[in-house]
Amino acid sequence: MPFYQFTRIQQIPASLETVWDFVSSPANLKKITPDYMDFHVTSNTGQAKMYPGMIITYTVKPMLGIPIQWMTEITHVRDLEYFVDEQRIGPYKLWHHQHKLEEINGGVEMTDIVTYSPPLGFLGAIANALFIQKQLKEIFDFREKAIIDLFGTWKS
Repeated sequence: MPFYQFTRIQQIPASLETVWDFVSSPANLKKITPDYMDFHVTSNTGQAKMYPGMIITYTVKPMLGIPIQWMTEITHVRDLEYFVDEQRIGPYKLWHHQHKLEEINGGVEMTDIVTYSPPLGFLGAIANALFIQKQLKEIFDFREKAIIDLFGTWKS
């Protein structure tokens, strides 16, 4: 089973509490997901913050407008530091996404580490090379811009 890892690091000029409040709310996921994916949280999370054991269900259209049902579980949370979501039902054989926050001088460094394995063995490896890696980069490029629009540009 081939697996891959994608990492994105972004500095955000906001307080740790402000950034945590935003990223730990499932209600904000749509704001940082490209419109073409037609992303919708379908579980009744309301305004709840993430907690270990929380199940979040979504519909998303990552390719050709075909809807996919996706279920993740929040498996680990350390308030103001990190949380982990793991796919329980969805398109990947493995999906493990770490969201880490660290207070730095002038703001917060946010690190996303996605470890994933596409389905279908070598066909999944081909799909990864042809479009999955590219789409993940595009999604996180969009997310980075959305975070800048919400919190401002980092000035180093």
